[in-house]
Amino acid sequence: MIGSDIAKRYARALFDIAREEDRIEAIGGELNGFSSILKENENLVEFFANPVFSCPDKAAVMGDILDKTDMSATTSNFLKLLVDKERTDILEQIEECYRKYMDDVLNKVRVSVKTAFPLSSELSVRIKKQMEGLTGKNVEMVVDEDPSLLGGVVIGVGDTLYDGSVRAQLNNMRELIREEM
Repeated sequence: MIGSDIAKRYARALFDIAREEDRIEAIGGELNGFSSILKENENLVEFFANPVFSCPDKAAVMGDILDKTDMSATTSNFLKLLVDKERTDILEQIEECYRKYMDDVLNKVRVSVKTAFPLSSELSVRIKKQMEGLTGKNVEMVVDEDPSLLGGVVIGVGDTLYDGSVRAQLNNMRELIREEM
């Protein structure tokens, strides 16, 4: 998902402040941590999205939550700003944009690997090294099992998808047969 222009502006502003403070990764981690808190608590998300509750009420709840966490003043102030501007609904997009800015600066790329069966540690290391060679960046790899693939792997790097799954190969053969008929 590509963030909206508004989410990009908020993410860029926070990122620029984090860069000035030389705390890019720390603030990114705090933003991710707070986003996780929201994802785990549906009632909290609904509360912040509900126009029935006033901005001061939402700010008070945000303050209570932040008091119970170990967030920096920068991240806390940013989250309070989102409440004041009624932008908590785009926090996930802001986090995604921030992570993209952070990855660009740190020369990092996120790679998702889907397999039908668990990968051995040796194969996982080989895939990671090949992706680092292909992208020229440090690879952060997430491996998920998807039995529907039947076999093979599907590797996602940014917007590019390398589909070496048995399911995809069977679909390709099916299409070739249809074209021949």
